[in-house]
Amino acid sequence: MDTSVVYIVDDDEGARTSLAWLLNSVDIRTECFAGAAAFLDTYDPLLPGCLVLDVRMPEISGFQLQERLNALASELPIIFVSGHGDIPMSVRALQNGAVDFFEKPYNSQQMLDRIQLTLKDVQSRHPERARRAQLREKIKLLSPREREVLDRMLRGDVSKIIARELNISARTVDVHRASIKDKLGCQSSAGLVRDVVLAFGPDILVASTGKPPGGR
Repeated sequence: MDTSVVYIVDDDEGARTSLAWLLNSVDIRTECFAGAAAFLDTYDPLLPGCLVLDVRMPEISGFQLQERLNALASELPIIFVSGHGDIPMSVRALQNGAVDFFEKPYNSQQMLDRIQLTLKDVQSRHPERARRAQLREKIKLLSPREREVLDRMLRGDVSKIIARELNISARTVDVHRASIKDKLGCQSSAGLVRDVVLAFGPDILVASTGKPPGGR
């Protein structure tokens, strides 16, 4: 059964209602929100779907919401809509990861086709995306000290070096390493690194510590 949902975030009630009606008419589930904050309160990253997002909204704009989702490593595809669109605006949206940009009033059939194509792609990639989302949630459960140890494991440091940097014993580092593997469901350090890179991308190897793998 298709569990995909199309989130519609637009402060224009008429726009929300008409798009929801169009999608519901072909049995596509929708959830509508008048603003970004309400959407963020209920968004489930494990649920497959896509987001149709207005650019200009009060309090939190569409671009600001996109930035927040990117910061959360969200893989929710975004289709932007705007009644005041221009080329620089559409370029910004696409460069930051949006899958498309429509100017209002848009052609309903073209929007429907784009959403259906996006959902088809989401469904095909959902198991992989769900695995990454689950890993990100598990990493959030690590203690601050465990995250410090994990950062250095990603850098390629051995327990003695980690212990020296954190001013703790190598034995304590080993205990943290074992706890991290257990929480993330990994059997080996290599598997742990692989899974963290899967969840956050290869940049995590540098971003976590500011040094490349194996750096000192």
